Amino acid sequence: MVRVLTILVCLVATLGFSQNEQLFEEATALYNEGEYAKAADNYLKILENGEHSSELYFNLGNTYYKLNNIAPSIYYYEKALLLKPNDQDIRDNLSYAQNMTLDAIEPLPQTTISRLYNKLTSYLSFDQWAYVAVGFMMLFVCCYIAFYYFRFSTQKRIAFISSLVFLLFTVLAVLLAYLEFSEFESDQPAIVFSEEVVIKSEPNNRSQSVFTLHAGAKVNVLEQLNDWKKIRILDGTTGWIPSEDIKILKDF
Repeated sequence: MVRVLTILVCLVATLGFSQNEQLFEEATALYNEGEYAKAADNYLKILENGEHSSELYFNLGNTYYKLNNIAPSIYYYEKALLLKPNDQDIRDNLSYAQNMTLDAIEPLPQTTISRLYNKLTSYLSFDQWAYVAVGFMMLFVCCYIAFYYFRFSTQKRIAFISSLVFLLFTVLAVLLAYLEFSEFESDQPAIVFSEEVVIKSEPNNRSQSVFTLHAGAKVNVLEQLNDWKKIRILDGTTGWIPSEDIKILKDF
């Protein structure tokens, strides 16, 4: 019985993969023919089937950009960047889409050390840093084993020093993976989807208006109260926005 269930699960998974692959090919063909709305529908069907990838999000971003729907275009570019933080094509297309937004928000100034730290930790995603750590650990083990099998003192010295270097790199990669994961968990970015929304000082419509945002603006969610979310923008200003006016990026 267990064997039959296993075979059925494998068959379902194979059929699902085949269907998604066909939808992806059809969507790409529609995109190349200029049928952007139909291409977007096919890409969205793949998402509904439970598949997520940077390539899929990137293509959706391109499709909505062609449709001049800037908010969903930025939304999917940002999601693609979460999965591939060092992809230059995604960064370039995201920049093009952001240039079409109405809000010009100046980020808070950073120190040189802060910029270097952010550049280093965000160079890879936390899972990629973890893979790097595993790779360095394997090299450490190989060099450590070689140290015992080498006969000559020069070879032993090289193997021993190399093992220490790879061990150091392993610890560093693990630390970067932890720091990036901690930041990933604490950071809750979102994209504004309403054409225009007034940010309030408190989570109700009677409170004072603080500032206004437009479609495509990126915010960071700090907390939630009922149907309102407290957000912060790049310049450090905070306020409350109705939950329905934004879409969280890390919803996969």
